[in-house]
Amino acid sequence: MGDIAVVGIDCAFPGAAGVQAYWDLLVGGRAGIGPVPGQRWDPREFPAVGDSGGFLDDADVFDSDFFSVTPREAAAMDPHQRLLLPCAWRALEDAGRAPGALAGSGTGVFVGVMGGEWGRLTMSDLAQVTPLLGSGSSAGMAANRISYHFDFTGPSLAVDTSCSSSLVAVHLAANSLLAGECDTALAGGVNVVLSPSLGLVYGQLGLAAADGRCKPFSADADGIGRSDGVGLVVLRRLEDALAEGARIYAVLRGSAVNQDGRSNGMIAPNRWSQERVLNAAYRRAGVAPAEVAFVEAHGTGTVLGDAIECAALGSVHGVPRETPCAIGSVKGNLGHTEGAAGIAGFIKTALALHHRIVPASLFAERENSRLRLGERGLRLLKSPARLPRGEIIAGVSSFGMGGTNAHAVLASAPRSPRAVPGRARADPGAAGVFTVSADTPEALCRNLAAQADALAARPKGGAAALCRSSNRVKTGLPHRFALTARDTGELVDGLRRAVALRTPAPGELRAAADRPWGRPVVAFLFTGQGSEYPAMTAGLYRESPLYRSHFDAADKALAAHLGASVRAAVLAGEEWTGVPELVQPALFAVGYALARTLTDLGVTPAAVLGHSLGEYAAAVTAGVLDLDEAAALVALRARLTAALPPGGGMITVAAAPDMLAPALAAEPEVVAAALNGPADTVLSGPLDALARVEKELTGLGVRTRELAAPYAFHSALMAPVAAGLRAAPVPCAPAALPVASTRYGRMLRDEPMDAGYWAGQAEEPVLFDAALGALVHDIAPTHLIEIGPQPQLTRIAARAGRLGGAELLHPAPGPEGTGRDLAETVAALYRCGLDPEWEELYAPEHRVPEALDPYVFSSAQRYWDRPPATVGPSAERRPEAPPQPVVSRETESDGTGGGDPVLVAVVEAVTEVGGYPVERVVREARFHEDLGFDSVMIMQLKNRVEARLPRVGEVSVQQMLPALRSVGSLAEFLDGVIMARSA
Repeated sequence: MGDIAVVGIDCAFPGAAGVQAYWDLLVGGRAGIGPVPGQRWDPREFPAVGDSGGFLDDADVFDSDFFSVTPREAAAMDPHQRLLLPCAWRALEDAGRAPGALAGSGTGVFVGVMGGEWGRLTMSDLAQVTPLLGSGSSAGMAANRISYHFDFTGPSLAVDTSCSSSLVAVHLAANSLLAGECDTALAGGVNVVLSPSLGLVYGQLGLAAADGRCKPFSADADGIGRSDGVGLVVLRRLEDALAEGARIYAVLRGSAVNQDGRSNGMIAPNRWSQERVLNAAYRRAGVAPAEVAFVEAHGTGTVLGDAIECAALGSVHGVPRETPCAIGSVKGNLGHTEGAAGIAGFIKTALALHHRIVPASLFAERENSRLRLGERGLRLLKSPARLPRGEIIAGVSSFGMGGTNAHAVLASAPRSPRAVPGRARADPGAAGVFTVSADTPEALCRNLAAQADALAARPKGGAAALCRSSNRVKTGLPHRFALTARDTGELVDGLRRAVALRTPAPGELRAAADRPWGRPVVAFLFTGQGSEYPAMTAGLYRESPLYRSHFDAADKALAAHLGASVRAAVLAGEEWTGVPELVQPALFAVGYALARTLTDLGVTPAAVLGHSLGEYAAAVTAGVLDLDEAAALVALRARLTAALPPGGGMITVAAAPDMLAPALAAEPEVVAAALNGPADTVLSGPLDALARVEKELTGLGVRTRELAAPYAFHSALMAPVAAGLRAAPVPCAPAALPVASTRYGRMLRDEPMDAGYWAGQAEEPVLFDAALGALVHDIAPTHLIEIGPQPQLTRIAARAGRLGGAELLHPAPGPEGTGRDLAETVAALYRCGLDPEWEELYAPEHRVPEALDPYVFSSAQRYWDRPPATVGPSAERRPEAPPQPVVSRETESDGTGGGDPVLVAVVEAVTEVGGYPVERVVREARFHEDLGFDSVMIMQLKNRVEARLPRVGEVSVQQMLPALRSVGSLAEFLDGVIMARSA
């Protein structure tokens, strides 16, 4: 059998809500047994069952809004299904996957669930049967419910082999992975003790413990105590998990399932079958029984069951070995979780291998001597056992009451250098973006607080690996948060500030500004000459491997034409900005590398604009030129420019060209070289003529400023450069992106960016203001990102009032710029709806999994609409009434119709079908996404709307479909139908 990696876990057992709480309960030697909750039954009415057991504290809690389940459907759902949905979400998060990212995948779901008690309790009164009870009461739909809500298309099946159900589910999931039916599988089980009925059966069979506690292998063992529980593991083929760098708890080496056949009783255990399933599992795993260090036994604490199991274990493991095989059973801590018993033991074993310590077995201090464990080569764990170095092999058994037996063989995870926490050996100061997402503003605040508390409890260190894990796990929900941080202290402080900002004062409404309603529309603005400075982008080059790789690629392409390295010049920090042959290539290299870095991070521009020299990198980004072609042109332009005679210069003038006309008429050699804004003009020409123009303008009160430009760019003095460019071969391609041409002052049409274009571009004015205006008009960008070593164009655009409401971003904002600024650029775009390629933001040493606390679901909604079980007739149920207590959305809103009778009728029909409070059903509420309506509910809605609005007549579902976008759109459609039929 091939190896299967356990990469994710989630569970909830009595006294242990979560994986860490479960482990703490085990190593602390505690039990989760307590009194029977009043909502289950009155133990005084069932003395044969006892007054205690293992019960989940919040088995009735379900965040129905998160899973888009209506309150009415949630109330009809089997609690097993309600427990599985959040458990599946958290298990996938623990596996380092954002659950939403797996939507549409062939992920398999295998769930062990014992019996169908909810169906018997809810469907026995035939007069009260509803479609929601039909789907909600089926135990067979336990796995299907996960597949439906998560949009998984792989194998999906519920397994009922009684007490071995969940370990059989793991076995089937592993085989499905090995057969290639799925690449990821969720496997486990769930159990909720809904009534005392099975407890009565155990009592009549003499199998029920008087105190509700299982005491496996103990002299005090007197039977079974029943318990709740839910647990799921995420499984991957080992080679896939290793290739992905996933955290691996343990490795499933092999498993086997068999049946007792015709034994000495339908529900009696069979020693020989148990021996056979153990040996079959070891054969499939390729291990010998002597290699097995410990076995998590079935261990129910019944006299007969313990005796037969120990005989089978001893027969298989009682071979010559250095130390006896250790055994124990988690049922001493939890009780018998029945359909979830196998997964409880499986998770315990995986955690023991992961932490390299095996918890003690409760009640072992009074070992049952009649089991003859020592003679059989077995040792009951009376205290925790530390595991030695190297690979450890363990077994897990689970046996069904009907004779279906299962055994799984687990091994410790393979050691890997990638398993070393990133903070331990990576740059502790690297910046990352920590992300959190949630389904509501309240949930976002709740989860921000949970992450802050969890991170504050960790050792202090770098934040990059944590941030990377949050990007993989904590994204995908509508309300988004992103914070740039270098270390955990800064991260915790930022999270707590965010919580404070989002926590309204009493009586205030909570702001809901964290939800983007679309994707950002981004335009790149490429800076031209004049933005250079020594060591430009050196901080980013040092901290970002991605930027470094692209800058190096540009340097290599340029060096072939320059005979020198711009990288060496730039990073040396020396004064090189007066060397014309290097300035233009260096600026091109920065522009190219920044643009490629952003596009690799998933920031795809909707349009590009380049200012003068910046158009070369813009052309590469638009697909007009490739890197080598652009490098050759830029190097040629630099050489031609360096060959120009001295004597030219440029000044910037705070005036419009028409105001400058008289002064320019007197000095024909001075021209407007760049029109950057309505009152932002750059003049170019011979130095003596520029001085006379500047003196005249200053006398008129016009502000001027001399630019550090050694040449009269974009003037007639650039004719030799233009001539040289015109003669160069330029194999250009059509633009793949819209290009705002600063040569033409408009969006580029079909004109090629050929040699003629670049020649004209060198000596003609830069029409930046007009080009930016055309870009904003045609593209309507939400964000303008300046691509250059420091901000210039964004400031010019802001002065000119050309932003059109766009936000300005700069990933390299000047000499102090570092990788943090790049990270903040990506964070800002994520907050506005971008789904970045997060992996590219991090150095390889930070691409290691870090455990984060799971999603915190709302506990405000509780569903347990059945009265406690009694010995008398069941209380009458009224399923047509809204579920009690009333379930409300965390954020309430008004706008339910007011005086609009059609809208009021639609709202009333929605509340009746879905069971929502009326204040929840607002005009903007969407039927599928917000209200969780499916096709059956839509049909019920149609019937109720027609009954409330007789003037509508009969409307088919097909006619209604286009209007089912929201409550308001349906009301508008029906209003139109009424008007049309009244005409």
